Amino acid sequence: MAERKVGSVTYQEVGEEYFEKRGLKRHAAFWSLWSLGVAAVISGDFYGWNVGLDAGGFGGLLIATIVVAIMYYGLCFSIAEMSPALPHTGGAYSFARSAMGPWGGFITGLAENMEYVITPAVVVSAMGFLMHDIVKGLFDIAGEPWLNSPVTWMAVFYVIFVGINIAGIEATMRFTVIVNIVALGILSVFFISVLASGKFDTANWFAVTPEPGNSTFLPKGIGGIFPAIPFAIWFFLAIEELPLAAEESMDPRRDIPRATIWGMTTLVITGALTLFLNTGVVPASDLGVSATPLFDGFKAIFGEGTSAELLGLIGLFGLIASFFTIIYAYGRNTYSLSRAGYFPKWLSLTHGTRKTPHVALIAGAIVGYALAVLMYWLGQQGGELAGKVVGALLYMAVFGAVISYAMQCLSFILLRRKMPHIHRPYRSPVGEWGAALAGILAVVSLISLYSNADYRPGVYGTLIYFVLGLLYFAIFGRHRLVLSPEEEFALTKGERGIPDEAGFVATREEQEAILRGETGDAPPSG
Repeated sequence: MAERKVGSVTYQEVGEEYFEKRGLKRHAAFWSLWSLGVAAVISGDFYGWNVGLDAGGFGGLLIATIVVAIMYYGLCFSIAEMSPALPHTGGAYSFARSAMGPWGGFITGLAENMEYVITPAVVVSAMGFLMHDIVKGLFDIAGEPWLNSPVTWMAVFYVIFVGINIAGIEATMRFTVIVNIVALGILSVFFISVLASGKFDTANWFAVTPEPGNSTFLPKGIGGIFPAIPFAIWFFLAIEELPLAAEESMDPRRDIPRATIWGMTTLVITGALTLFLNTGVVPASDLGVSATPLFDGFKAIFGEGTSAELLGLIGLFGLIASFFTIIYAYGRNTYSLSRAGYFPKWLSLTHGTRKTPHVALIAGAIVGYALAVLMYWLGQQGGELAGKVVGALLYMAVFGAVISYAMQCLSFILLRRKMPHIHRPYRSPVGEWGAALAGILAVVSLISLYSNADYRPGVYGTLIYFVLGLLYFAIFGRHRLVLSPEEEFALTKGERGIPDEAGFVATREEQEAILRGETGDAPPSG
């Protein structure tokens, strides 16, 4: 196999058959993309966010949520500009690759990959615990049979929803729209029920006993805002996945920016209502240590009987929505990085007729399930199982997310300066200053992860994994790259490498010309 060194990396020559085995199919339109973005995040309104009440009290979580929303708007405006200009499945990796070279691309792609592989493990853990409680309550099951174990339910959910993702982009998007509508419908019913129940009481917001010298609004003081930040992020985490659908979107230049901004606005509304109303019917002190806050909210309104169990079962749809759509995200992220050679190339193979990255989807499920089971076992050793498992996994997911956010914001600024000539169908209204502010807040969020000693070991473990990934790339990955669309775009300064509806296939002569720097208005750089 012919190779050519370009800067600090080495490209391997591939033929047309390489991309023929790695094809995707276009299908998604605006409503599918909007649903994909909202559904990926909507579980954040169902659980996870509430642990911020225990970390910083109602005021600490409220302030953290406002700060995080500012960060996400800056990020979303930035990726809304970059995605149609660089419409590749690589998403964040693609942006950073063109802005900062192969190392920048890999660091960003690896961080995002960690986020998307770990996040389904977070969600499926909550699904497993919730399903266990619902079945036990409905059928009055005594003891803890393995068939109703949270670990068993986690496996069942992975098998079902990875299977639907493998079935094809049409089935994936159709299911995404359905579960998104159902999840939003459930939240709407909850919001209306709270307001109509007569049980809403603002005193519940301030039920966390303040530490000496602090108020009921900020019971942990100003310092409580920082450990609440990771849980505030849970209201919005994964909205940034939309660029990963670029090569499966019918009109990525038009639809992805609109879907991103409208999706973010939808989540701000639902997140604010969840924070104020759910905490209004369940005291913050109780809600802050719950693994199923929305379920507890329904019970507070309708009572402890079977009706509440059934409502909890319906509420499972919110978790399913995020679990299913983030499986989609890690599949496409893994596919794009392996198609370009950053990850082992066999991970990018797609199904012959369905054109879905089935290998990447299965591999990510194995890693995610193993992680969820490990955290379940570790949680058993320390007591307070559900809350510890969900909280630790959540911190690990946020670790990868905020690194990728900071790198994407930096990419936006560098692309504005390095590639002012590329076509930008959408331009961020907040420009470079908005990206800079979002990037700074992402770094602050990263630092905040170390402020909570309970979950620090999980963050350390994720950091070790991240370092091992960098070592892999330094020793092996950087010598096995392939001229994928993302790489071609970067090497030609945006002249080539934008996939059309038929996909992307470069001849060997074209590959050689690009790698020699004989196209583009500047020689390629590593």
